Amino acid sequence: MCGIVAIYGDGASRWPPRLDTMLDRLSHRGPDDQGTYVDSNIALGQKRLSIIDVAGGRQPIFSEDRRRCVICNGEIYNHLALTQV
Repeated sequence: MCGIVAIYGDGASRWPPRLDTMLDRLSHRGPDDQGTYVDSNIALGQKRLSIIDVAGGRQPIFSEDRRRCVICNGEIYNHLALTQV
């Protein structure tokens, strides 16, 4: 199972070292990849355990205009059926 960490509040952009420490503590949850996003009031981090889409699935995921960012944990079990639509 992947791991997700977050810091929210004023000055979150000053916390990348703390975010890295939090992610290091979750290395057993996702040894395959990690991603971060830091803005003025939010810092997000994610450790990834690759099971199905080993080569893809990088996070964070951004909207087309890059105004929105999401880090999520989950799997779409019917992904093959959805790609054949």
